[in-house]
Amino acid sequence: MAPSSKQEREAREARGRVRAYQARKAVNEHQAKRRTRDNILAGSILVVVLAVLVGAQLFYFGGGPGTPEPSASGTPTPTATPAAGANTGEVPDSDLAEDRTWTGTLTLNDIPLGIELDGAAAPQAVSSTISLVQSGFYDGLTCHRLTNGGFSVLQCGDPSGDGTGGPGYSYGPIENAPADNVYPAGTLAMARAGGDGYSTGSQFFIVYADTTIPADEAGGYTVIGQVTSGLDQVVSQIAAAGVADGSADGAPLVPATITSFSVQ
Repeated sequence: MAPSSKQEREAREARGRVRAYQARKAVNEHQAKRRTRDNILAGSILVVVLAVLVGAQLFYFGGGPGTPEPSASGTPTPTATPAAGANTGEVPDSDLAEDRTWTGTLTLNDIPLGIELDGAAAPQAVSSTISLVQSGFYDGLTCHRLTNGGFSVLQCGDPSGDGTGGPGYSYGPIENAPADNVYPAGTLAMARAGGDGYSTGSQFFIVYADTTIPADEAGGYTVIGQVTSGLDQVVSQIAAAGVADGSADGAPLVPATITSFSVQ
């Protein structure tokens, strides 16, 4: 018996429904695969970005002697790289620290910070700091760097004002670095070039909130002492305002200047 027109129409509609279902299924499967791929890609990109940010912050602690210094035209010019494990220039004698605790005042924007320097735990770094303080080296220098993206530090002591300057010498080794890589709020520590334990100069950083700074192949960062008073004012008047360009690492929005520095 030949099928009626009604049966043919129903058969066509059934086949159309099957084709439509199969098309929707294919689209859904494609979208699911694409979402999975996009999620994996986004996760990979996030991991890379975080790694770059952390690496950049760690490397930036090396904004001291041993890195290229700007020429008069603003173009970086290469400087001689000291041999690993060697001081360069006339480094102050480590005996200046006298194996004792030094007290003093570091004034930033007229905010007096009480400080203690541990000459027994970091004799070379403290001796250098004492020598620079007594010569007036730090007076009028700026704090060129503020970080607030997981690292909470205010970095100061660069005569160039951009992270490339120093006192004309560099020294090591790393002293008194925390074994757990944790730098509590109030820590005073020395900046250095990444991977070089003999690149410490005049740049130091104030940790204004508990911060973990992973050690690199050279080790951690020399802790010279601590802020004993006034840190809350640095936080409220300088750090809380953030970075000038709105990022997590750069020049502070509120310019910070060392108006005086004394130790005894």
